[in-house]
Amino acid sequence: MLPILLKTLPFFALIGLGYWAGRTRFFTEEATAYLTKFVFYFALSAMIFRFAANLELQEVWDTQLLLGYFWGTAFAYGIATVVAFIRRLSVEEAAIEAQCVAIGNIGFLGIPMLSLLMGDAAVGVIMLLLAVDLIVFSSLIVILITGARDGRMSLGIFRTVGVGLIKNPMIVSIVLGFTWSSFAIPIPDPMNDFLRILGGAATPGALFAIGASLATKSAERLVVAGWISFGKLVLHPALVAIGILVLFPVDPYTAAVAISASALPVAGNVYILAQHYGVAPQRVSASILVSTVISIVTVTAVIAWVQV
Repeated sequence: MLPILLKTLPFFALIGLGYWAGRTRFFTEEATAYLTKFVFYFALSAMIFRFAANLELQEVWDTQLLLGYFWGTAFAYGIATVVAFIRRLSVEEAAIEAQCVAIGNIGFLGIPMLSLLMGDAAVGVIMLLLAVDLIVFSSLIVILITGARDGRMSLGIFRTVGVGLIKNPMIVSIVLGFTWSSFAIPIPDPMNDFLRILGGAATPGALFAIGASLATKSAERLVVAGWISFGKLVLHPALVAIGILVLFPVDPYTAAVAISASALPVAGNVYILAQHYGVAPQRVSASILVSTVISIVTVTAVIAWVQV
């Protein structure tokens, strides 16, 4: 495990550097917001597009992986929802907590870290998982919260979901990349170099932005944050492992990448949703902070396990 820790440590050190910059106000909240926007809309999008454009969809498409990952994630989502209802939480709060347990930081942390630790081939696997997260579960939370508040389902809810997907740069980058690839047109060298340079900023930029954003997170409701962190870091990858190793078996490399991605801490975009809808933002904030700190050990342990 020590060799893996030494490999993952630089990634978490970059997060720590960002945290220090945000905590000391060397990097203000406004600066963090703009850095996050740069990474989200430009650097990470360039990285994803370049990878997708150099792949063929049939090369990375894996129905078994999609079914296994969906089964494990949906099961984790369901358990978190049941636990929330046992605690007599509202539908909105249950949806937020379930989202925390089911959705990891695959975009900002998974793509940069796992592509370097496990090779470029990991990006194709991660893009499929990201598509499930964004299309299925990020849509589900909007439907549940909006439907619970309106007391019914309406076409307006699905219109909101559709517009959100169309505007998501990760989804757009994946679709455009595979569309480019489908025409079998080589990326011109100047364009490829441009995308490589811009995409190269995704890894340090994303990790630094994660740390800087964590500096603004509170550590309230630690008991609940502890349960959510356990659900995300332990329960979710364990259920995904059952899904893709037992129920819908995939090849060892794909399984290793998928399980590692499932073990990542709570995604930052859950906080954005919680803040937007005014549903337990402090709880989500604490869960992101606690799960990210604990993941230094747990993610390292999972990556060491899957490589064996």
